[in-house]
Amino acid sequence: MKRLVTLLSAAFLLVLPLQAADLGGKVVQIGTDPTYPPHEYIDENTKQVVGFDVDVVVEICKLVNCIPVWNPTAWEGIFPALAQGRWDMVVSGVTITEERDKIVDFSDPYIIVQQGVLMRVEDVGKVTIDTFKSGQMKLGSQTGTTNADLGMKLVGRNNMALYDAFSAAVVALQNGDVGGVIIDSTSAAAYEQEFAGELTVGITGLSSDPLGLVFQEGSDLVDPFNEGLAMIKSNGTMDRLVIKWWPK
Repeated sequence: MKRLVTLLSAAFLLVLPLQAADLGGKVVQIGTDPTYPPHEYIDENTKQVVGFDVDVVVEICKLVNCIPVWNPTAWEGIFPALAQGRWDMVVSGVTITEERDKIVDFSDPYIIVQQGVLMRVEDVGKVTIDTFKSGQMKLGSQTGTTNADLGMKLVGRNNMALYDAFSAAVVALQNGDVGGVIIDSTSAAAYEQEFAGELTVGITGLSSDPLGLVFQEGSDLVDPFNEGLAMIKSNGTMDRLVIKWWPK
């Protein structure tokens, strides 16, 4: 039994890179829609793009020797722009889907998120998915996202209000224009903290989605970034970043 455990341990170690690939200080241009805290957003003081996803890429680049340069852009058209070579990759809280995988390449998942509905605190227990299905209230989300796609499947397109950014959907929620915003649980937690006592996640567990880093099809960056990602998962860095951005 001891020999079997040793062999299994050795086999596991072979799967993990002992040293990540060296990209030689390559400057990596990254497209991002920085309106999705805590994954990526603009810091009001520094005016720089910050967030969990940003830190993940920074830590990977330390291992694979690259320099990330962040290019804020609108979500709409972000994937065609990548395919056309405007950037080397997209990092923007992107859910891995078969449809997207037809035009881009994904890294291995770096986090799994749940989808839920952010709503006003006073509506918790009163507003349900059926409330939106019946048309009593609109369900908000960002256009072109998997959140919006799921919302339309659950309540119908006519009962959805779509916005260019999740921040705009959240403002609509605060103003009473929509009764809820379907959003990833990780981002919902940030809004829940920012607007404590006003907004909260009232419906949870609608789906489970893996997020990935996005590259042009056939990009030679995919393998190095996967190696770096595997290393920050195994050495405790990823756990540290999760605690940083979602403290208990």
